Parts: sequence; C-alpha cells; structure tokens
Amino acid sequence: MVTACARQRSRGSLAGLVAALVAVGCAAGGVGQSGPQQPTEPRPQQTRTAASPGAQTTRADGTTSVAEFTEDIDGAVRIAERYWAAQFRASGQRFTPVRRIIPYQREGEVTCAGQPVPRNNAVYCSAGDYIAYDVNWSVAAFRQVGDAFVFYLLGHEYAHGIQVRMGTRYSFTIQQELQADCMAGAYLGDSVRNGQLELQEGDLDEFRDGLLAVGDDPDQPWFAEGAHGTAEQRTDSFFRGYEDSLDACDLG
Repeated sequence: MVTACARQRSRGSLAGLVAALVAVGCAAGGVGQSGPQQPTEPRPQQTRTAASPGAQTTRADGTTSVAEFTEDIDGAVRIAERYWAAQFRASGQRFTPVRRIIPYQREGEVTCAGQPVPRNNAVYCSAGDYIAYDVNWSVAAFRQVGDAFVFYLLGHEYAHGIQVRMGTRYSFTIQQELQADCMAGAYLGDSVRNGQLELQEGDLDEFRDGLLAVGDDPDQPWFAEGAHGTAEQRTDSFFRGYEDSLDACDLG
C-alpha cells in the first residue's frame, strides 16, 4: 500500500497485519476508558510474529529503513487528516486534527491521564489528544509485515480520536472497538477509491485471512473490559466499512 505521491514498490503479505494489532491497546483515556489498557493477549494457537519479529526478519522487498517507515507514518497521518477533514466539512462541521503523533521507546516515557503507556503498544489518549506508538515495535512490524501495517494502525487509532470529537459514548469496549475497525475500513476503502492509496491485487484476501486469524477468545464475555470482538465480528466490521464506507459504521 502506497500513497498517491509515493514511489511504487512491491509489497509483502498483509496476512500478519491485523495479527499485529492484537497487541495494541487502542483507546487509552478515551471513550469509556480511564487509562491505558494492557495489550490483549492472543489465543494460544496464535503467534505474535508481527508484534515481535526476530531481528533478522525483514520483508521480501527489503523495506527496512527507518526513513521509509517515517515516510509512511507521515503519509498515513496526512491522508487520515485529509479524509476526516473532508467528512467533517461535508457535514458542516469544523475539523481539528489529532494534536500530536508521538513515537516512544520505553514504558513510562509517555503517560496518559497519569498512567504510563506500555511498550509494544499504540494508543489514542483523549486526555492529551494524541496517538502514541512504540517506535521500536512499530518499525519491527513494518519490516516484517509492510507499509500497510502503518496505514491500518494509524487509521484505527485515528478513528478513536474521531469518536471523541463526535462525542460517541458506548457502555462496552467491544462497541467502541468494532466501530473503530469499521471506520478504519472506511478510511482505507475510500482512500483507495479516491486514489489516495494504492492497493495491490490480492491484498484484500490477505486482509481477510489476517482478520480471521485474530480476535478475542470465543469464550471471553463480550461485555469484558478491553474486549475487541471475535475474529468474525472484526472481519465483518472492517469489511462493511471498507465496502460501504462510513454509512456502515453506525455513526449516528
């Protein structure tokens, strides 16, 4: 996945993209939450290859440089801001971008509502209106999974910022997270359709495979704090947004 203004380069598999997100604590101090959440643990049969790749693991196309990672982060932020600004403008509302995007390296280096943001994580913190991500973990995932990881990661966390701006309130975490999956799907699908992003043939199937491979343990109560939804629920939410845009996301 590349931005319209980026150079074309071959891309690795997206099958592990959403698998990486199983380690992401999504909305810290945000909608219905009081502080950073611990990363959700994968089911026993799942691997966390994208979240903690080996030092020698890289994509087949050789994308490894921090400069390329930074370029993609910047591109993802620009497209997210442009996308949501257009949505707010169409509804006659003023849009304010998420205030900051903060890379960090150590637990406690960044705090949200007085609580440390843990390593191997990415969060939206409503208390400070920022998205923070562990740069070492994110670069490692970028090297293994590819640049699509960056766009999904930013899209999902940015969706939490939009929920706050819209005053969205839910009683249960799972509602908030599935809506953010839908909004991330809409952001990606609409950006592909309007030419801002370029999607390689086969990437959607790999997205689907990745989404089906992750999700909450089926035995976890849906009302549990931190619940994100089963693999089927997350897949359905993401692709409803991707195919039908924001109309599918119950934004009210």
